[in-house]
Amino acid sequence: MNPPEPRSPSLEHAAEILGVARSADGRDGGMSRDSDDEPGGHPVPAPASGDDRRPRGGEERPGVDDDGDRGRGPRRVADRRAAERNRQERLLEEDALVRALFSQSRVGLAVHDALLRVTRTNLGHDCFRPVAVGRGDPDGSGRDARPEPRHPESFLEAEDAARVVATLSRVAETGEPVMGVPHRARCLGRPDDDRVVSLSALPLLDLDGAGRGVLTSVIDITDAHRDRERLAMVSEAAKRIGTSLDLTRCAEELADFLVPEFADLAAVDFTEVVLVGEEPGDIARGAPFTRVGVATAEGEWPPELYQPGETALTRTLETEYLRERAVQVPDLDEIRDAWSDDDHRRRLFLAEGAASYMWVPLHARGLVLGSAHLWRRKGSAPFDRRDADLAEEVVSRAALAVDNARRYTQERRTAEALRRSLLPPSLVEVSAAEAAGSCLPAATTAGVGGTWFDVIPLSSARVAFVVGDSVGHGLEATAATGRLRTAVQTLSDLDLPPDELLAHLDDLVERLSADVASTCGPAGRIKGSTCLYAVYDPVTGHCTMASAGHPPPAVISPDGDCALATCEPGPPLGEGGEPYEPFELALEPGSRLAFYSGNLPPAREDHSPAPRLCDALGEAARTHSSPADVVRETLSSLVPKAPDADTTLLVAWPRRLPADHTAEWRFPADPAIVGQAREVVAAQLASWGLDDLVFTTELIASELVTNAIRYAGGPVTLRLIKDETLICEVSDPTQTHPHLRRARPTDEGGRGLFLIHQLTERWGSRYTPCGKTIWTGQRLPDGTEEP
Repeated sequence: MNPPEPRSPSLEHAAEILGVARSADGRDGGMSRDSDDEPGGHPVPAPASGDDRRPRGGEERPGVDDDGDRGRGPRRVADRRAAERNRQERLLEEDALVRALFSQSRVGLAVHDALLRVTRTNLGHDCFRPVAVGRGDPDGSGRDARPEPRHPESFLEAEDAARVVATLSRVAETGEPVMGVPHRARCLGRPDDDRVVSLSALPLLDLDGAGRGVLTSVIDITDAHRDRERLAMVSEAAKRIGTSLDLTRCAEELADFLVPEFADLAAVDFTEVVLVGEEPGDIARGAPFTRVGVATAEGEWPPELYQPGETALTRTLETEYLRERAVQVPDLDEIRDAWSDDDHRRRLFLAEGAASYMWVPLHARGLVLGSAHLWRRKGSAPFDRRDADLAEEVVSRAALAVDNARRYTQERRTAEALRRSLLPPSLVEVSAAEAAGSCLPAATTAGVGGTWFDVIPLSSARVAFVVGDSVGHGLEATAATGRLRTAVQTLSDLDLPPDELLAHLDDLVERLSADVASTCGPAGRIKGSTCLYAVYDPVTGHCTMASAGHPPPAVISPDGDCALATCEPGPPLGEGGEPYEPFELALEPGSRLAFYSGNLPPAREDHSPAPRLCDALGEAARTHSSPADVVRETLSSLVPKAPDADTTLLVAWPRRLPADHTAEWRFPADPAIVGQAREVVAAQLASWGLDDLVFTTELIASELVTNAIRYAGGPVTLRLIKDETLICEVSDPTQTHPHLRRARPTDEGGRGLFLIHQLTERWGSRYTPCGKTIWTGQRLPDGTEEP
């Protein structure tokens, strides 16, 4: 048999540390090596236990066995030679194993000594290969090289080397192997070349069990690690982006998510049509983009870039980019000089200290909603195509959230616009009062549409204050609120008392409830809505009110004290039950009224003042002289943030008409007093300087008093009121409602109300507790001083 091939010292060392078979007494597999003096280092058979009869050179003495039995000597020699051949074959196999392990490149191997320095490796990467000295590497496997030991800190980035050393130290100290631990392994001086390896480490022990170092195997898992990171990042983006239906919040969430894990700077821009909730069209040159969200890894947002809230107009280049995929600029310095004189592009792209840039459009349903700008500073890996793919994946998910928020914004703006169209102006001024109202929209569409208010001028200089709260929310509830407001305005034109008006409104809600429930569902139902209707008479200074389940108003005295009015609410509209009770409140001159609904403090069952509401109203009334300022101050105090539901506050400054602006006479049911009525009217108008209205007013008064005496009897009351119009009232004890008709040419009568209709601006009638009142209104001549 040919002698085995001589082995180099390094290969012998590797065979030893990789586990050459050892005998039970700790010697190396029953084989021994020649001394270091003998060239070649051939393995020779080791003497058996207790056998010292082997001659120099390892040759057997023929015919002699271990127990001195010479008769069995030849057989013993044959057995030993066979065992020697088996051991030599095992060493050859182990030698081949070591050669195979250190010559293959799929699994990286490295031998670390007790100081954790790399003494041998098969890694082909320059930064991992130790410096070879000695006889060289004739076959390229590295097995005959004498490496110069190198510590991981000498070829890995400090951060990565520290983590690798910590893992190897733990294995060397505890003797416990580790398997498949991921580690970053960036070569020293090349931090941008990111590599991730799966590290396994086994302790190396000598024959006595003492540690001699660590054997490590590494597998490059950079691509797999990046894939896992990408999936994890996309999954995390789905959780963190789109938690709100607010467009600004969506932009901020996207920017915060990308910084600092993916970029050092991030900005999110939306088109203007998206910000207002409109459907975006095809992007074109000159389209305005507004910066909505920004994030930075450190410090403040760079002042040289567009700031949040600023708007930029796109140009042809940007327009083309927005229609395509993400665009990355690995080296931003290449375009700095070209765009240094372009203020728009410098503020859009060129951040100080940034080394690379990426622009990612926000696409949803094929439409451009906006764009995301990303920067990485010097020292970070530049953006590449894989980063662009990942950014597109994250931004596409964010774009879906933005599109949902845009749709929600559109619905909310529609609901708010409809609600605003159903409300009166925020400032209403009539002769009887100055009123200011505000309806704070809910923070979400689900809360929009619940509350409303109205200020309605009535006959005889009176004014009605109305406030209500619908049951549902959203567009359906807003539409239902519009129905209620229209019904109240129609009924108020009949000059009904508050309790009768609510009774008619209750009947109307009962009839409408079935239709609304079948068409709009629960969201648009009006049954159970509340309403407070109050009528203020500036002549008497009295306010008469009735409530359908709504809390009473707050009354602010002239000195600023505030208390809730005593008004027992009746059942909500459509609920049926007891009739509504009217309550009359005598207001001191200079008193104010405050009507509210929504999230403001409700009235208590015992009608005691609601402390927060009354305190806020009283404080605001003491420091402000206009109802608009009182409303603004009170709402800012009671509702500091967007409420969950619409919140309404209506504050009114009632006014008293001067005593000399009214005149009243009482006549018996005698036709002879018609002339007297004309005389007192003429005299009163002359004292007011309204001589131009004497003839028509005499005719109106004469006709109304005559009809009252003829059809109703007495007593008859005549009253003149000088307001923004000249009001003439005639009251009688019957409740027969007059009807206007067109008299035929042959009719002898029936033309009185027709003449009144022609001579006046408005006329009508209303019921009173003692009968009815017919009233007329005439426009004052130009230049007449109003009260």
